[in-house]
Amino acid sequence: MGRSKKGRCVKRNKQLELVEKDELVKAPHSFVIHRGLPGDHIVELTKDFRKVMEPFTASVLKERKKNTIKDFVSIASVLHVTHMSIFTRTELGMYLKLCRIPRGPTLTFKVKNFTLARDVVSTTKKQLVFEEAFKHSPLIILNKFSGEGMQMKLMASMFQNMFPTINLATVNLSNLRRCVCLNYDPETKLIDFRHYAIKVVPVGLSRSVKKLVQAKIPNLSRCEDFGDFMTKPTMSESEAEDDPASHVTLPQKLSSRGNHEKSTSAIRLYELGPRLTLQLIKVEDGLMEGEVLYHELVSKTDEEKLLIQKKREQKKKLKEKRKKIQDENKSKKDATKQELKEKSLKGIEKKKESDILMQKINKESQEINKSDDDDDAQYYRDEVGEEPDQDLFQGNANNKRPRAYVPRYKTKKMKTGNEKPKAAKGGFDKTKRREFKKK
Repeated sequence: MGRSKKGRCVKRNKQLELVEKDELVKAPHSFVIHRGLPGDHIVELTKDFRKVMEPFTASVLKERKKNTIKDFVSIASVLHVTHMSIFTRTELGMYLKLCRIPRGPTLTFKVKNFTLARDVVSTTKKQLVFEEAFKHSPLIILNKFSGEGMQMKLMASMFQNMFPTINLATVNLSNLRRCVCLNYDPETKLIDFRHYAIKVVPVGLSRSVKKLVQAKIPNLSRCEDFGDFMTKPTMSESEAEDDPASHVTLPQKLSSRGNHEKSTSAIRLYELGPRLTLQLIKVEDGLMEGEVLYHELVSKTDEEKLLIQKKREQKKKLKEKRKKIQDENKSKKDATKQELKEKSLKGIEKKKESDILMQKINKESQEINKSDDDDDAQYYRDEVGEEPDQDLFQGNANNKRPRAYVPRYKTKKMKTGNEKPKAAKGGFDKTKRREFKKK
């Protein structure tokens, strides 16, 4: 048999394991799934949200109805997954649950309004969608999340921890191609979720120079000389449209053309989608269960809270008791299994010892039989003075069974006269039957 060759996927996975850095392993990874009533919009919305969370998310995750939350949690530690986003659809509406794996907390938002990414991109005048922007994680920008209340701090920390942190000393500005903006309205208590692509454009260049910088071929049909093209009194788009508040001085050179170190550039945002309008409904202590720390719609008194806490403690104690009983039963089963195993091993050893003893006894009996046969043959020689026949003293030397005695002729049974006469082929006559009865 030849050696089985390893497949392409195995080789590729080994290479990735060797190349993977600690920064990538420590970065927050996420699962984005959907639950509840089926529908096309919820499936597309989950795909769009996965696009936002790239590259540290399972973008081609195939979920099934029979998969439970426990299944995803059990795999999470192997794949370094720290957060899970769940879109659920009910008869009342659509909800978004943000969970920290494996012990919580869990934030439940109601999705008031949403717009898919394809609809957002189709309505914009200038579109900027390219795959290189999704190779790096986006910036997270929070606005007005510094209000009072525990729920505000939890929301801010949850949104920040869903994306990897940025080190300002070592960050490469060319990798910052996207941003996620979250704006909280304290009056309506709604959160606006927006997703943009970032473009940096040099400022202070005329349109003709800008075309040359961007390696575009200029149209010189209306110009007599190249100097006329360069000295056109036309302003660039950045000077005509950009707000001075968007102008920045670059601390390092960017990969795009015209953006050099310590030069002035303008920042533009192009919306990628999706759009979400969220409202915080509930905050739970555990992973989709546990103590309710905050609820927007339901308010309870201190007595009701104490009753709920007591019930939860009783439930916890009962669970611990059951677990203890299960552990004891398991240990007992393991002990009985071990005893049975030891007994079976002892029985096998005893059987082996008895087999060895029987073999020894058989050998000794064979040797005794041989010595007896030799003594008989020697006695015959001394008394008779002749050699005995070959089969005279061998007996059962080869441990063969003696053949059963079969007589040469069959003995006939004696007739006593009380035997019943055999019936003829055609049966008895009536006269013969009467004679036989009289006898």
